[in-house]
Amino acid sequence: MNKNVARAKKIKILLMDVDGVLTDGKMYYLPGPEGRMIEFKAFHALDGIGLRLLNQFGILTGVITGHESPGTEGRARVLGMSYAYQGFLSKLAPLEDILGDAGLTLENTAYIGDDWTDIPVLKRAGLAFAPSNALPEVKRAAHFVTKKAGGEGAVREACDFILASQGRRGEVMRYVETAHWPSPERPEMKVVLRSRKIGGKL
Repeated sequence: MNKNVARAKKIKILLMDVDGVLTDGKMYYLPGPEGRMIEFKAFHALDGIGLRLLNQFGILTGVITGHESPGTEGRARVLGMSYAYQGFLSKLAPLEDILGDAGLTLENTAYIGDDWTDIPVLKRAGLAFAPSNALPEVKRAAHFVTKKAGGEGAVREACDFILASQGRRGEVMRYVETAHWPSPERPEMKVVLRSRKIGGKL
């Protein structure tokens, strides 16, 4: 059995960076009604479907990012994510907090990252992904480099690989054909912003 397939069979949660992974890394600033600049991000619909599919089969999802953005939180909520940790350049503490909350281990964890700040998590994750546009050092730390770039379907590629490795592909297609999907219960998304965190291990 392919080593990455064996790793993917154990995955129960997929975590990821945002800029350069769920987006192409570009940030757009436009003036708001009061003259203040408002940040905009673009997310790919293919990634959204992939993340929703993981949720349908009981695989948790979440983001750990160094940048705080209302758009990121909004997108995470729309996609039914369980965790949104923002403002954390050092991502190990959020990782530990999430796994403790979910009752999971590193072996159960997949992570997608594209920059140096993601390397510590990639080296610990049970299955580590890097998009094709990731920095060279990040690709070397990953088990799997996607063909797609961040913001262009890289996350979807990772989602599809996990589902296929867990033998869910046929089931997914049956749901697609019948337009009938399971509706697993999920707790309210846990949101942690570094700027609002005073004291504590985070």
